Amino acid sequence: MAKGVTWWRRRQIRHRDAVALATLSSSCLLAGEFANSNIVSLYQRWVAPYLDRPPVLVVLVILTVLGFTTYFGGIFVLLGGIHFSWGRVGRGRFLIGLGLGVSLLGLISRLSRAILESATKENPFGNPLDALLAVTAGLTGLGIVLGVASHTLMSRYVLMLKKRAKHVWKKWRKSREAPTDSSKI
Repeated sequence: MAKGVTWWRRRQIRHRDAVALATLSSSCLLAGEFANSNIVSLYQRWVAPYLDRPPVLVVLVILTVLGFTTYFGGIFVLLGGIHFSWGRVGRGRFLIGLGLGVSLLGLISRLSRAILESATKENPFGNPLDALLAVTAGLTGLGIVLGVASHTLMSRYVLMLKKRAKHVWKKWRKSREAPTDSSKI
């Protein structure tokens, strides 16, 4: 008769490696956005001068909210990690992919803002390489890399490899536990 799965075994977190990477990725994305953006200065610079013109104000508020898309990306990546821990791989991969896409859009917008701010009259395009290094070397760039690693860890091929490695590990441990007493032969 087959042994039933205990409640403790059912309760354990599955895919710990992907969950840990998703959590780290989410932390880096949220911390990177918190460190790189100042909501008060954006409000004073872009929203407050246009309080007397409602149509322009609505557009600027929408653009300001879209400027903080990395926050949403970090939250989606964290939700994807939670779904990985519950064993819902498809939904977790979708949420992590959505979070990474949104975060990448935020990173690209920050990169374009950095290029525009570094532009001068002599060099109207600024220095894109310096801007790229300044933006991607931060926590947001690290968060995107960790998120991609977590997303990759949950692909079908890697899941198959993890199962195969688990089977090989159990087989090796059983062979090591077998009695090797030569007197019983």
